[in-house]
Amino acid sequence: MILPNFISFQEIVVILLVSVIIFGPKKIPEIARGLGQAVRQLKDATENIKEEIMRPVEDLDPTKEIRETIEEAKEEIDSTVDDALGGSIKR
Repeated sequence: MILPNFISFQEIVVILLVSVIIFGPKKIPEIARGLGQAVRQLKDATENIKEEIMRPVEDLDPTKEIRETIEEAKEEIDSTVDDALGGSIKR
């Protein structure tokens, strides 16, 4: 488990002890579960935002059109060569 640099082990122990005293040992799992769900929702939300930002950027890819043109030319050349040689060459 990687801990942030700004929280030491002693501080985590103090936080845990205070939380056990305030909430009791039976409530701690519920609180941890709720925090876990909140962190998961936050992570999912940031992923969705990242996807929405990157999607328009991918549509603006300047090489996309060039790659499509090259692929079309390659298919046309292959077709012409196959027709000229009678389709006897397999690749």
